[in-house]
Amino acid sequence: MKRFLDLALGLILAALCAPVLGLAALAVRLDLGPGVLFRQTRSGLRGRAFTLYKLRTMRHGPGPDSERLTRLGRFLRASSLDELPELWNVLRGDMSLVGPRPLLPEYLGRYTPRQARRLEVRPGITGWAQVHGRNALAWEERFELDVWYVEHHSLGLDARILWRTLGCVLSGRGVAAPGSATMTEFLGSSTEDSRAG
Repeated sequence: MKRFLDLALGLILAALCAPVLGLAALAVRLDLGPGVLFRQTRSGLRGRAFTLYKLRTMRHGPGPDSERLTRLGRFLRASSLDELPELWNVLRGDMSLVGPRPLLPEYLGRYTPRQARRLEVRPGITGWAQVHGRNALAWEERFELDVWYVEHHSLGLDARILWRTLGCVLSGRGVAAPGSATMTEFLGSSTEDSRAG
């Protein structure tokens, strides 16, 4: 049932958002030049690798994210418009509308056994951790919220998360980690946290 709803809602959202996505893509092309889409390998259901699609928000080249992130890029991230191409990932079956955010494959070996439970469901465009603070949360807190979702997920909870996502997008809060332009790298939990997992 969830997959059917992902397909149905994904198609509706893709159709409704197509004009906005087109304008945003044109703005990225004018601001950053060729290469409108950002592609990156992420881990999905059971750790399976897939290609994630987003609108590009940074200039190519070396340097920290804070220097490569443009004013337009900050707006796209704050408004979550850069996430719209992920609807293609939903339609392909790589992702769901709701679930833990897909992370980098190199993180797989850094999870505690409990944190790895986040891979038991398809990753999502939005999720329980996103409506509780997005990237402003510490990694361990995000993962605990992800695991809570895995243990309690239902269509009713997904509907609640989608509703709360609207408020998060409108507020623009939590887009970046404190002291970072984007999100800090997850290097693994402390020894104490690992024992707890």
